[in-house]
Amino acid sequence: MDTPKLAVAVILLVAGIWGFYFFANYSLLLRVIILLAIAAGAVAIALTSGPGRKLWRFASDSRMEVRRVIWPTRQETMQTTLVVIVMVLILGILLWLFDTLLMSILRLLTGTGG
Repeated sequence: MDTPKLAVAVILLVAGIWGFYFFANYSLLLRVIILLAIAAGAVAIALTSGPGRKLWRFASDSRMEVRRVIWPTRQETMQTTLVVIVMVLILGILLWLFDTLLMSILRLLTGTGG
């Protein structure tokens, strides 16, 4: 019974998108509200299927895991960001110097540039 539920949800969603563009002469606000209502109905139908219930359980479990995370303090975040910025600048300068060196060697070998 899961496959027909998912098929109905997809058909409903496709019909909503088609209707959104077919009725382009009507108010955009009205079309968006109707499209959101149809999308909510399609999601509700999809969530009643087996895969939908598994997806909902996964989302709930993920939310619990996010609550368990120990987030860094503002100071730790700022320090880490500063270290990343400094390292990117240093690496950028080193790559620029390496590129300049290789370009000079290439010009010397080919005799261009003068």
